[in-house]
Amino acid sequence: MQVNIQNGVDDIHQSLKNWKTIISQYQKANTWRAIGQLFSSFGPFLALWVAMYFSVEYSIWLTLALGMVNAFFLVRIFIIQHDCGHYSFLGKRKMNDAIGFVCSFFSSIPYTYWARVHSFHHGHTGQLEHRDIGDIDFLTVGEFRKLNAWGRFKYRVFRNPVVLFLILPMIYLGVVLRMPRINFPGWSPIIRKQQINNLLILAAYVGLGFLVGWKAFLIVQGSIIFFFGIIAFWFFYVQHQHDHTYMQWSKNWDYLTAAIKGATFYKLPRFMHFLTGNIGYHHIHHLSSRIPNYNLRRCAKENPVLQRHVTKITFLQSLPLMFNKLWDEEKQRMISFREFYRGEGKLAA
Repeated sequence: MQVNIQNGVDDIHQSLKNWKTIISQYQKANTWRAIGQLFSSFGPFLALWVAMYFSVEYSIWLTLALGMVNAFFLVRIFIIQHDCGHYSFLGKRKMNDAIGFVCSFFSSIPYTYWARVHSFHHGHTGQLEHRDIGDIDFLTVGEFRKLNAWGRFKYRVFRNPVVLFLILPMIYLGVVLRMPRINFPGWSPIIRKQQINNLLILAAYVGLGFLVGWKAFLIVQGSIIFFFGIIAFWFFYVQHQHDHTYMQWSKNWDYLTAAIKGATFYKLPRFMHFLTGNIGYHHIHHLSSRIPNYNLRRCAKENPVLQRHVTKITFLQSLPLMFNKLWDEEKQRMISFREFYRGEGKLAA
């Protein structure tokens, strides 16, 4: 198996030996494109937010339907925040920080803290030692095998699609991001910024609650955040926990292979790439986080070699991925619980 893995790594390195030269021309920020994206993201979001506010007294169902649509514009706003955290959205660092900070009031995600955690994810994606930082956690087959009945039950509950994609996003947005769960040495200034950002977001939400009325605010903003969390978690999951993803312990880890095989190309309709800030071109984003989202599609189209080894999935093809539960180190792929227990039965026999 290790020979096959190395052959795959060698093939990718041979095909993409000049990948740094390829991506360098797409790493330049474009001020006018960035400004256009700000208008095409915040404009529809605010218009829909106002429409939702007026729809509350007319029909809650209409409000929720509008909230589902508006959640995608919040995803688009969050991608701007995400790019600002990578200092790729605009050319000037201070402008990135200012815009990213403003975006945090819409996404409810503290800007600097999340950006630093996400940067760590980029430097360690696909490393089994760090799978719980910046991604949705999972166990290997060997680790799950060692658990007692209670441990297996808890993990099965955690990986249940209802919990993973409906409940956990709210816990993550409402609880996890409000405390310094990750605190590396020297992170005291980051933690302070997280706490200040959280307090300011809370103050803004309280102010809006009194201004427009708590019922309307909670229904409108609450529904947007709820659907936003589902979309965000689903994308993070699909982008890294597809069937034949790339997972290695750090001693065997390879950056280029982790980007190309460890991330997917989510092949969605053009308007969905627009609404999600082109984050479906995730393998290119992992090749270089300095490529702004508005350059990702062009980079892919102009360089077909970048698509040669990546896993391409459509929305329908992505749905079965929710049954991926464990990383099988021997088979080098994600497997379901059913496949795990079927294998255990064969071992017992």
